[in-house]
Amino acid sequence: MTTVADTAAAGSIAARLERLPQSRWHVKVRFMIGAVTFFEAFDQLLAASALPVLTEEWNLSTGQATFAVTAASIGMLIGALLAGSLGDRIGRVRTVALGVGVTAIASLAVAFSWNIETFALFRFVQGLGIGGVVPVAATYINEIARSDKRGRFVLIYEMIFPAGLAAASLVAVWVVPNFGWRAMFVIGAVPVILAALLPRTVTESPRWLLARGRTEEAERALADIEAQVSRATGDVLPAPAATDHRVEEDVTRGRLRELFVGRYLRRTVIVSALWFVAYYVNHGISTWLPSLYTKNFGLDLTTALVYTLLSNVTGLIGTFVVAMFIDRIGRRPALVAALGGTVLTLGVLALAGATSGLQVAIFASATTFFLYAINAGLYLYSPELYPTRNRAKGAAFGGLWNRLGVILGPVVVGGILGAGGSLKLVFAQLAGVALIGAIVALFAVETKGKTLEQLNS
Repeated sequence: MTTVADTAAAGSIAARLERLPQSRWHVKVRFMIGAVTFFEAFDQLLAASALPVLTEEWNLSTGQATFAVTAASIGMLIGALLAGSLGDRIGRVRTVALGVGVTAIASLAVAFSWNIETFALFRFVQGLGIGGVVPVAATYINEIARSDKRGRFVLIYEMIFPAGLAAASLVAVWVVPNFGWRAMFVIGAVPVILAALLPRTVTESPRWLLARGRTEEAERALADIEAQVSRATGDVLPAPAATDHRVEEDVTRGRLRELFVGRYLRRTVIVSALWFVAYYVNHGISTWLPSLYTKNFGLDLTTALVYTLLSNVTGLIGTFVVAMFIDRIGRRPALVAALGGTVLTLGVLALAGATSGLQVAIFASATTFFLYAINAGLYLYSPELYPTRNRAKGAAFGGLWNRLGVILGPVVVGGILGAGGSLKLVFAQLAGVALIGAIVALFAVETKGKTLEQLNS
């Protein structure tokens, strides 16, 4: 069944959202969703902080340690697909709240695990929640943002994720030695409070409600948002623009196979490849950097941690820079430039021979400047490419490919190092993968300045 999503009496949903000025309501929503994303990032790194202690406490082999780390990644891969379907079926806010609840409860369960098998099992369940929350949350943020400022709006929000990663590392330095690894997972259960508060404080996406044929609910949700924005600004809202944002919406449930037909096939192939490349290179570097600093260059642990933290800082800067310019220059030029920068920094490092820890730290930090910009840009770009009925599925499908990159990148780098390969080869192959990504990005569809309806009508 197809119907015209027409709320002409009060202006279309899209046109009314487009005319909303920035207000405290937007800040509140980004804070609530951002807090969720912060803790999801925090929880993602918990195993890494606990692993050194676990290895000694439970006398783990290398294989068991790898099993403990990858269990969550496999859960995230599956969770991304499950949450995409849920996000399009039961709503963005409810899906995010459900994912946060699963993550938090599983974190508490991990704190009480008694062997590596139960640890890995609970981490797998935790991964289901983590993998699903971030792409669906990004979808929601996309759907409430104005088209002319959507890039900056979404990417400033996306800075929360790398901040959560950095916070997990910093907190672990103090908590694990003083209170043990279990305490980190107890902290990771705190977001269960957010899971309860989210549906009560964040209005469901009017675009999603309309696409599901729930026109009256969409109208009420948007009227509530408009009232909050009007109170926050203390002014009468401007009239919606005369531009017709109406679009035919299929109010039946979207299907995964629709991502692979017509114009969406090209979009899905390109964005999937970009997700894989970005996370393959990112985790191929980040997973092994601390070990390279200590084992290959003989640096002490404190220096290694400082160098690693430097990479996180430059990554945050890269995300901020792309947020400031992506609405002006466009998604495709930004992605091509960031991938090109990644190729350049890794290529120079490979040619230079990676002869010292400081040299690696400088070029690796320059690389993360570009990589974090790519990763954040993809969380903006992916939801833009799909209609409302399939937007969460489309965004979450990228999560599957980034999880594959997360798993394969470190495995390939570890295989090269384990076989006695040189650091030149490590960085050269990462540069080669990034080059493929830069070429693929040249064929990406540009979405700058267009409403989500215009991009998918």
